[in-house]
Amino acid sequence: MDILEKIVLHKKKEVATIKEQFSIQDLEKSRYFERETISLQQRIQDPNSHGIITEFKRKSPSKGLINGHSKPEDVTPLYEQAGAAGISILTDHEFFGGAIDDIIQVRPLINIPILRKEFIVDEFQIIQAKAIGADAILLIAECLTKEEIAHFSQCAQSLNLEVLMEVHSEEMLDKVNDNLNIIGVNNRNLKTFEVNIEQSMKLFSKIPSKFAKISESGVSNIKEIHALQNTGFEGFLIGENFMKTQNPGQTCINFIKSI
Repeated sequence: MDILEKIVLHKKKEVATIKEQFSIQDLEKSRYFERETISLQQRIQDPNSHGIITEFKRKSPSKGLINGHSKPEDVTPLYEQAGAAGISILTDHEFFGGAIDDIIQVRPLINIPILRKEFIVDEFQIIQAKAIGADAILLIAECLTKEEIAHFSQCAQSLNLEVLMEVHSEEMLDKVNDNLNIIGVNNRNLKTFEVNIEQSMKLFSKIPSKFAKISESGVSNIKEIHALQNTGFEGFLIGENFMKTQNPGQTCINFIKSI
């Protein structure tokens, strides 16, 4: 069993437990449930945007602990100040050290889109994303069927949540549907966790032009950003490059200034 399979198996058990404790009606009572969402797609494609999607992530299965001292309420306002197009926040606890409270805490502090980065395996998690104040969700093509992606993306759109579908290989693009907003190429193989930025270059021309296109994982310097921009990518999800520093927010400010 590879790491992605382990994560998905654990996530299904975790969600089943949560569903025993909270109902959809409970989620719908949230103060954020009727909130008007902010478009991540529009922010990425804004001509005045550098397309940087920052990320708050404490650890990962491949790197272990990345940042155990920074707090989301301190870091994310600086990400917004830096000019980030959006902020990805990991909510998986077991493997990434995240929590849904991370989004709940920062939602009143920032006015840019929040992507709930999670291993979505159940419609309940999408409704939960709306309830905690997210603007977009992630669907990982590697661990979902074409039918699941179609159902989950339709559910998200019904809640005015945008959908980022993440792929790593060309065959995953067969799962594309009209309810998606953004296609992201993950340069990290989720089965081996090896990273190769060339994966984005290989897949760009295969992605339908109607979707915003972003490159994820392994993007760490301005030269790579410019190369990806020249290829045609509009957005770049950068997490570890900022989070591994003592002051992720200030690192992000300096990085975006230098683009």
